Amino acid sequence: MNSDPEKSEICFIQAGGTIDKTYLATPDDHGRNFEIGDAALVYISKRWHIQYPVSFSKACAKDSLEMDDHDRNRIRELATLAQEKKVIITHGTDTIHVTARHLSGIKRKVIVLTGALTPERFRDSDADFNLGMAVGAVHCLPPGIYIALYGEVKKWNEYVHR
Repeated sequence: MNSDPEKSEICFIQAGGTIDKTYLATPDDHGRNFEIGDAALVYISKRWHIQYPVSFSKACAKDSLEMDDHDRNRIRELATLAQEKKVIITHGTDTIHVTARHLSGIKRKVIVLTGALTPERFRDSDADFNLGMAVGAVHCLPPGIYIALYGEVKKWNEYVHR
């Protein structure tokens, strides 16, 4: 991926969430320990054949239930300062709507938040589908804040948290 935002078409911002979780096997956790790992979009983009440059920023790497206003302010700062007019944010699904509301005042950009119910590293993850849907949406939508999950793309204030 390109890190030069002046030549980039889409800015991807990592915020964490299940999409980025990595499985850790340790003797004391009974095989159920996860941590936020490298950005899933890095792994996913290696499988894609995108014909234009993209940039990547990391806001934080947290489960969305652990996010606070400081984290959301950092996401907002990166989205606002991005040179690109198209921004995709990978985020945890539990509070994706809270962050979307926090971004709602940003104008003249198409910002799409997405995540996954299952970590990207799992075979049957929805990460590829959701991120691909976000990429398609960011090219077609007018400026605004959107959430792309579960086969739907909705304006942030029309999204119903599940």
